[in-house]
Amino acid sequence: MSYREIITIEPDKCGGKPCIRRMRITVYDVLGWLAAGMSTDEIIDDFPELTEIDIRACLEFAADREHRLVASVSTA
Repeated sequence: MSYREIITIEPDKCGGKPCIRRMRITVYDVLGWLAAGMSTDEIIDDFPELTEIDIRACLEFAADREHRLVASVSTA
C-alpha cells in the first residue's frame, strides 16, 4: 500500500498539514514521537486508532518528501 492512500491533506484540517486517514493526527506528530524514542507499539498503545501501516506510511511520506527537496547553492 502506498502512503498516498493513507496520508491526507485537507486545507481546513490541522492547517493543511498532512494527516493520517483524515484524522487529526499529523505525520509530524508521528515523526516527532518516533524521533523522541517511542516505539511503534508505544504509539499504537497511546493512539489505538493508528496502525503499524499508518506509521510506516508516515515514514514513507517523509522519505519521499526528503527525496524531492531541491537544494539551492549560492556561489556569492
